[in-house]
Amino acid sequence: MPRKAQTESLADSHAAPGGAAAVDRALTLLSAFRSGDLALGLAELAERTRLYKSTVLRLLASLEHARLVQRLDDGRYALGAEVARLHSVYQAAFSLDRVVLPVLRQLVAATGESAAYHVRQGDVRLCRYRVDSPHPIRDHIKAGDVLPLENGTGGRVLTAFGSDSKQAAQDRALYAQIRAQGYYTAVGDRLAEVAGISAPVFDSAGAIAAAVTLTMPAHRYDERYVVHVLEAARSLSGQV
Repeated sequence: MPRKAQTESLADSHAAPGGAAAVDRALTLLSAFRSGDLALGLAELAERTRLYKSTVLRLLASLEHARLVQRLDDGRYALGAEVARLHSVYQAAFSLDRVVLPVLRQLVAATGESAAYHVRQGDVRLCRYRVDSPHPIRDHIKAGDVLPLENGTGGRVLTAFGSDSKQAAQDRALYAQIRAQGYYTAVGDRLAEVAGISAPVFDSAGAIAAAVTLTMPAHRYDERYVVHVLEAARSLSGQV
């Protein structure tokens, strides 16, 4: 009988429902490569994936055959040419609209409030996408509008997580708090009687890419919406 692993592998602990275990494990090997990794040895791949070395070797043989990895002269493994080809196909077909708008629509459906996607442009922020609340009473920001960075929950989040942000001394404690909790909520920070909830969206390198923001009249503010905003931001992180 095959021996049972003492520690569950990453693939087994995050298995795709209804998926194939071997595929999950092979994909975990590819995911083991991180930014800055030129090549990884067998021991390091096994450690990062929590798979037996014998299992890693079998999976690497299939990945190498598919040109998804390549074995170097020193015995280590690097990503293969097929990864670059797939990336170029993905880049050519990528549409931010198709990624962001469905998430904003889901956020509006879950909360009934308006959802937006803000990106930083120099010292201001741009509302790049917006899905309106079905309620007649709402704020009327639209895609393409330019807004300040120094107020509003979206601006605060972009500033808090920006590496080159200009943070006024009196706001440093606030920005530290935003980074610590991973989101920001406020009432009347930009417009009186308008409440907002924002969370950061990160790119594949872990840098701030955007802010997802939910806005509503102050009287409709609900703390329970925070979880929906966080879920939307996390679903977009790494995709933009």
